[in-house]
Amino acid sequence: MSLKYVPHEKINLSQDSDFDEQWLHARICDDPSILGLGDVRVLDRERTLPSAGRLDLLLFDEDNNRRYEVEVMLGATDPSHIIRTIEYWDIERRRFPAYDHVAVLIAEAVTSRFLNVISLLSGSIPLIVIQLDALRVGDQIVLNFVQVLDQTELRIDDTEEDGGGGAADREYWNHKAGSALMKICDQVLVMVNEASRKRREFNYLRGYIGLQSGGVVKNFVWLSPKPTKKIVHVGFQNANAASWRDRFEQAGVPVQSWRSRRFRVTVTPQDFEVHQDLIRQAILETVTEADA
Repeated sequence: MSLKYVPHEKINLSQDSDFDEQWLHARICDDPSILGLGDVRVLDRERTLPSAGRLDLLLFDEDNNRRYEVEVMLGATDPSHIIRTIEYWDIERRRFPAYDHVAVLIAEAVTSRFLNVISLLSGSIPLIVIQLDALRVGDQIVLNFVQVLDQTELRIDDTEEDGGGGAADREYWNHKAGSALMKICDQVLVMVNEASRKRREFNYLRGYIGLQSGGVVKNFVWLSPKPTKKIVHVGFQNANAASWRDRFEQAGVPVQSWRSRRFRVTVTPQDFEVHQDLIRQAILETVTEADA
């Protein structure tokens, strides 16, 4: 059966008294999948934030351990809207650092000038901008959400839940993590140098341990020891992240992946010994890709 063309009319919700932001919030809460953010659920609506205002919507993607701080605005974007969106995202990520956080801005009109300004934040703030087109079809209304900007791929030094947190040294990490967890880190570095054309050294930060060579930082592999849980997160930047995620899952190793090229595995000292060969294979491919 062929589809039939149905005339429609674009509606400006900000100028229509039958609709307001509360009505739009309710439609999104009824079915948050309409935003195109994947399998998400609503954690909170009109969330009161300390010393700030109210966050329109807080969404959660359980599969990726990711929270979306969503701000909705009828009409066109304006400077106060983006400032508020970033402020609320920053408050939530500081309050709940165990999650991956993404700021989401929704508006009916997103100008090219606005997008140019937002692009300056690339690599610093994970941000998704969605334009809403409301269409009247007969006596019904259709809401079409289109992502016009997706800047969720951050620099590696901004991705760990603790952030960089400033410079540290080996003594700091020996004291914080203990010998068992630092032994894992040292073994990972040995594996990296077995494959690397350049000798890599640790770049110690308070939030995580990255890599450097000759003073140049390049975090294609990074480590985050967690002494209270007696585990180490081993992170990778690899074009085959999805494939590696599947391989580690099949081996029974906890793994978390982000969009595109990043994933991390979580190991105890015992896990590391058992799955050392698989981890070495992932490191070899990651280092080879980074050296190319």
